[in-house]
Amino acid sequence: MTNTNEPSDPGPPAADAVDPAADVAGGGGSDRPTADPPADADADGFTRRVQNRLERRAIAVFGVATTLVLVVLFYYPVATVFLESVYVRGTLTLSVFLEILRDPLYFGDFARLFRGGSPLAVARDLLSADRSIGVVGFTAYQAALSTLLSVALGLPAAYLLARYEFRGRRTLRALTILPFVMPSIMVAIGFVATFGQNGTVNAVLGALGLGSVDLLPSLTVILLAHAFYNAPLVARVTTAAWESVDASAIETARSLGASPFRAFRDVVAPQLYPAVLMGGALAFVFTFGTFPIVLALGGFQLATVEVFVYRLIQDLNYAEGAALAIVELVISLGILYGYLRYEATHVVRSRGIRPLPRRPLSPPSLSVRELLPRLGLALYGVVAVFVFVAPVLSMLYASVDGANGLTLEHYRFLLERQETAAAFQVRPWDAVRNSLIFAAGALVLSLPMGVVIAVLTTRRYRGRKLVDATLMAPLAVSGIVVGIGLLRGPVFGIEIGGWRISVAGAVAIVAAHAVSCYPFVVRTVAPGLESVDRTLIESARALGASRVRALVDVELPLIWPGVVAGAAFAFAISMGEFSSTVILATGTDQFTMPVAIERFRGRRLGPATAMGVVLLVVTSVSFVVIDRLGGESVGI
Repeated sequence: MTNTNEPSDPGPPAADAVDPAADVAGGGGSDRPTADPPADADADGFTRRVQNRLERRAIAVFGVATTLVLVVLFYYPVATVFLESVYVRGTLTLSVFLEILRDPLYFGDFARLFRGGSPLAVARDLLSADRSIGVVGFTAYQAALSTLLSVALGLPAAYLLARYEFRGRRTLRALTILPFVMPSIMVAIGFVATFGQNGTVNAVLGALGLGSVDLLPSLTVILLAHAFYNAPLVARVTTAAWESVDASAIETARSLGASPFRAFRDVVAPQLYPAVLMGGALAFVFTFGTFPIVLALGGFQLATVEVFVYRLIQDLNYAEGAALAIVELVISLGILYGYLRYEATHVVRSRGIRPLPRRPLSPPSLSVRELLPRLGLALYGVVAVFVFVAPVLSMLYASVDGANGLTLEHYRFLLERQETAAAFQVRPWDAVRNSLIFAAGALVLSLPMGVVIAVLTTRRYRGRKLVDATLMAPLAVSGIVVGIGLLRGPVFGIEIGGWRISVAGAVAIVAAHAVSCYPFVVRTVAPGLESVDRTLIESARALGASRVRALVDVELPLIWPGVVAGAAFAFAISMGEFSSTVILATGTDQFTMPVAIERFRGRRLGPATAMGVVLLVVTSVSFVVIDRLGGESVGI
């Protein structure tokens, strides 16, 4: 620091001297000339300003781009199908809806309400033994029963995975979601191989001299198949919630005199309710829109709304089929919206909690307290083997079962078909290759879409949950409707300014798969974003980070396991997607493994089960590998 009271004689200034103070102050008040900043400094400053502006607007830009993609690939195609229900013979009308609402076939005794009947008389008839609930009522009834069974089978699995440590626990946890992403046509084949007239159940009963039972078609087998799908989903979301319970809270309750049961009821259970209801709501939505399972195991005598939509579209009755699909969509979206509202008000925020320690599965002592829960888990294991393992084992056995005992004839058929198939026939290796390519394409498209939507739907603004429910519409919209919409819209071509733009072939299938996959990415990533400590983001913003920089550097690394789990969902679900693919692949060579299974099933059960085993192996390996890369995750 210079002493200004001492005289100094600096001498004549150098020609190129620059006053540092003037340089820092920007030359304000100084007559001394300053050197111009170099050109590369101006370029760097301009680059930084542009980068900052782009970062500030990046989330909005990605949101707009994602919305445009959804408009082209989902909302517009679906709207073209739904317009069929209100635009009949060139005239706007609601007559098709009114006919459906008044038709006892669809609404049973409820239809009398729409025909002006007395509500009291309708209620009295609904309480009687000979009541009629119609197709919509039966669909809701079987969905409710399927949901209860899924929750009953999913909770013990969650208890096992969350509270006990044993060899292979993490692998088993990764595989819990595998039934949910298995193609429905393959699950149907597994249950036919188990409960059919010549299935393993009747084979075991015959060996025991108990005779045979006729279980197909039946509602019981349909409910078991739905539980096969959805109980692992309930188990996974509940396991994640159970693992997030703070052990110190339970210790505090016990120190205050609470019994183990009281501590569970007052501390643990309230934190599990949201996850259980979340899994139940999703199970109801999925089983309400069920199609291949009911068609294969129940036939038209146990048909749901989705089966009727499929039949109406097959009969080219697009108006009635679209109107019925809208009724289905309104009910499903209503349940989904209620679930999202509940999820928004029951978020448990994590700030470095201490999870509950897991107990060894083998009992440390022979006391009743140690043996009783493990005995219950052993009994549950027997039921789980019957529901979850038997259909898969039956399919594996059917793939090697021949007239003269065990054989590889069905796998040999796949190899021969690859070499000798005609142009119109399905080649197994081509189906495997197409499935992998389509799954990779769907992953590339759906993962960024899902992350962007998860970011947008976890921000605080009015109407956020309504936006969330709208963006989650693919969960509730039939794959058949999406496939028909893409076929009648982008595939046939869209006229824009005199130009016809068409999206066909593999691109259309990847688009349909991405639409069906991205909601699962959202539902896997969003809970993690909700639980991130907001002070971490605020600290990053206070240090000058833009919103997108805070997302990339702070939030995404914290929830990376959830992002990888979302990628696993997207890949596996694309591998097993059937409903829209079978429509878009008709008449082309873009068939996938699920389509190949359906085609081979028309020939005989053996080749279909062999192709199902191939699909099971490919899906299992890919799902476990991706899940291993991401570690434990939250959400679905």
